[in-house]
Amino acid sequence: MCWYLYLIRTENNALYTGITTDVARRFGQHQTGKGAKALRGKGELTLAFFEQVGERSLALRLEYRIKQLTKRQKERLVAGEILLKSLITDD
Repeated sequence: MCWYLYLIRTENNALYTGITTDVARRFGQHQTGKGAKALRGKGELTLAFFEQVGERSLALRLEYRIKQLTKRQKERLVAGEILLKSLITDD
C-alpha cells in the first residue's frame, strides 16, 4: 500500500502535517471535522502540500521529521525549496 505525507494550512496560516493512504478522503475528513482534533474549529483549510512517500514506516519517519522543522522550513518545503527526500535520514 502506498502512503502519502501531506500538509494542511489553516485559516490562521498554521501548517498541520499528517500521513494517509488516500489524500482526498483524509482531507475531506479534516474539512468536515472528522479528522484530527488539532484542526477542528480552525476555519477554512487548504491542502498546501502532498507527496507520495511509499511505505508506512517511511511516512511515519518523515511525518516526525517534518513536525520537528521550523515554520519557515515547512514553508520552504511547501514552496518546493526543500525536497522531501532530503529529509530522509538513515535511522
